[in-house]
Amino acid sequence: MSADGQSNNPEFRKLDNQNTDFTRSLHYDRRLYSQDIAGSLAHVSMLGKQEIISLQEASKIQSGLESILKEIEDATFPWRNELEDIHMNIERRLFDKIGTLAGKLHTARSRNDQVALDLRMYVKESCEGIEERLEVLQETLLELAETHLETIIPGYTHLQRAQPVLLSHHFLAYFEMFQRDKVRYMRVRDSADVMPLGSGALAGLPYPIDRTYVAAKLDFSSISENSMDAVSDRDFLLEFHSATATCAVHISRLAEDLILWSTEEFGFIRLGEEFTTGSSIMPQKRNPDFAELARGKTGRIFGNLLSLLTVLKGLPLTYNRDLQEDKEGFFDSDDTIVAILDMLPGMLTSLQVNVENTRLATEEGLLLATDVADYLVGKGLTFRESHAIVSKLTDYLILKQKIFSDLTLNEYKQFSEVFDEDVLAITAQTSIEDRQTYGGTATSMVSDAIARAHQRLKNPKLD
Repeated sequence: MSADGQSNNPEFRKLDNQNTDFTRSLHYDRRLYSQDIAGSLAHVSMLGKQEIISLQEASKIQSGLESILKEIEDATFPWRNELEDIHMNIERRLFDKIGTLAGKLHTARSRNDQVALDLRMYVKESCEGIEERLEVLQETLLELAETHLETIIPGYTHLQRAQPVLLSHHFLAYFEMFQRDKVRYMRVRDSADVMPLGSGALAGLPYPIDRTYVAAKLDFSSISENSMDAVSDRDFLLEFHSATATCAVHISRLAEDLILWSTEEFGFIRLGEEFTTGSSIMPQKRNPDFAELARGKTGRIFGNLLSLLTVLKGLPLTYNRDLQEDKEGFFDSDDTIVAILDMLPGMLTSLQVNVENTRLATEEGLLLATDVADYLVGKGLTFRESHAIVSKLTDYLILKQKIFSDLTLNEYKQFSEVFDEDVLAITAQTSIEDRQTYGGTATSMVSDAIARAHQRLKNPKLD
């Protein structure tokens, strides 16, 4: 340190003389403090082990770092905004605590591989937390599926009533989406699980370091193969953004279903009061604000993915300061998806299903048209012939404002003599129970799927 208490490090001098906030990132990267300190502790342990510094020096540096960690966690750390980022704040504080010995911490390390390490550690931890939240959401969906194993709703294509399905089957569809999301985050963890420290600025280091030792200390399964790639690689962040964007799509689709179902036009569900808001002018309103925000926040997650793609697309090897822009969008997407996943299980648990309305919606439409066509196929007609007959039959029903259950056998026979008395036995329930294929909506199939889903949650290797 100089006589005025400033470090002789030129990086410190440059930053102390800055009068602009343009390059600073402390306001968002300070959350990397635990990863940064953990990485430094492992690094200095290796320096001591390899006799690059003495064990006594390593021990003193470690004690200083541990006291800094405690200060941050106790909210007593003296943050200095004039120091541009978390790394400079920690390093300067270490100088305050142990003097010039702090300068040895950065031996055999560059800011480039240090930042890459911190980010990879953060991404691994973040993915693990998201996976746990997805499991809670899946468990909630399974509880709803078990509760509504006998509830029939219209299944939709093109937002038009199509065929009867069990509400349980619908909930299980989202279980599958979130299962794929969970697997994606596992893959992101694998992608981030490569230890870059020891790459230096870009070319490696002229010290007898032990990268495998550091990787083991920090719970990494492998070390990076190429130093130039290691300091500039942000693929793992792109993969995080991609996984998060896909997960947000699934959440948005679920939110859209809930929003539609809660309207008076559908009337299938009622969301808990704690997940709706009133209107400032219309006292009758129960607005599904939480579901709408879950749907709306998808846009910012998409934007963060596109932002990082744009940052990376023109960068020459190796490190460029553009990469400072990799963090804020990542933290935002991480915070956003976590907030949604923390809210969603409670909202789902709060919903009440209007079974009478779902029954009426199933019976009042023409959802049995495919079943009637399949009936004719069973009588020996080709499906194309059956399709043409039932198409004319549905036109008749619309004209007469009738549904299939209103038809007499004589009316059926106006369209084909193949129809017999047993056509009158076709109902929404028989339609469902006929779907006995694996993955279908028959009660027995859905019940088996629920049981398998529970097992898959207990044993991820089944996927």
